[in-house]
Amino acid sequence: MRSQKISQGFALTTAAAAAALLLTACGPSQPQSQTSTPATGQASQSATASASTPPPSSPAPATSTPASPAPATSATGGPGPCKAAGLTAATDASGGGAAGSVYMKLNLTNKGSEPCILRGFPGVSLVADAMGAPIGAPATRDDSAGVVDVLLAPGQTGTAVLRYTQARNYQGCAAVDAAGYRIYPPEDTDSLFIPEPTTACSNADIALLSIGAFQPA
Repeated sequence: MRSQKISQGFALTTAAAAAALLLTACGPSQPQSQTSTPATGQASQSATASASTPPPSSPAPATSTPASPAPATSATGGPGPCKAAGLTAATDASGGGAAGSVYMKLNLTNKGSEPCILRGFPGVSLVADAMGAPIGAPATRDDSAGVVDVLLAPGQTGTAVLRYTQARNYQGCAAVDAAGYRIYPPEDTDSLFIPEPTTACSNADIALLSIGAFQPA
């Protein structure tokens, strides 16, 4: 009988303990705090670094320096060729003549204010008038005098030997009157006129004139 009471008491005690455990399991749980506070020193150091570090600067755009313009080609500074516009022309027949030919000096004088250079042979033709076309053949070149640079200061003269052969010396000459000579300075397409009436041959195959290279007067 006693043994049965002990067993009932133990059973009641076990049941009470189980009920207490059940009530504890079903009650509200207390959540643990997840918030962590950073160390004060680390926070201050990070803020100071952020304030003192400048934002990254954008790279400066690439620039190109334009090349300096090439200097313009300069003249040598020396005198240029003598041109018709700066010259006067005349003949001097004091050279005499021989065997039906007349030798004369063709003189070109610098009438400008700057020096210039005569070099080589002029072009020479007989013409009907100051503005007329050439008559017959132009002067052939006489190479007996070498080509040199003739520097003409203002007022100075260069000279070349001009030979005129009498038109009547040629049996086949178609003689016509010429009013004078047309002169082209070397390296020039403009001309000068020397009024000196004479007889020309209109035949292009008869050369009445020859001219040498300019020399100092």
